Amino acid sequence: MEGRRRQPRFGDGAYQLTDETPVYVISVAAQLSGLHPQTLRQYDRLGLVSPDRTAGRGRRYSARDIELLRTVQQLSQDEGINLAGIKRIIELENQVAALQQRVAELSAAVDGAAAALQAREAAVHASYRRDLVPYQPPQPGNALVVWRPKRPMD
Repeated sequence: MEGRRRQPRFGDGAYQLTDETPVYVISVAAQLSGLHPQTLRQYDRLGLVSPDRTAGRGRRYSARDIELLRTVQQLSQDEGINLAGIKRIIELENQVAALQQRVAELSAAVDGAAAALQAREAAVHASYRRDLVPYQPPQPGNALVVWRPKRPMD
């Protein structure tokens, strides 16, 4: 869960907000998610939603955290799944996302290796094309016969 955090991006000196940027204090996050602040603290203790911390140890929630809080609430209330089950679901979803990213990286690596192999194969084929001459069978009647006179034997 902690591995999903990315640092806010800085581009051209301007601060850019992303879904991962922790900006909401607990009261605002509670209001946006429709939960009580104490519920958010409990979810943090259980490891369901782990917000970033400020230097003073205050919680800061990102937009992705708010969405996760809503998902936890929906799974708990509407689907009847207990918090341990929800934690396992979140872990598995994070694992699937990491594996999908890894598959994409490996696919890109395989594609790059295949392109390099094709380029190498083309270079090898091009190198021996200059050395070979196509075979043409002799035409009947147009054959060249070399005559050599017999040498006297010494």
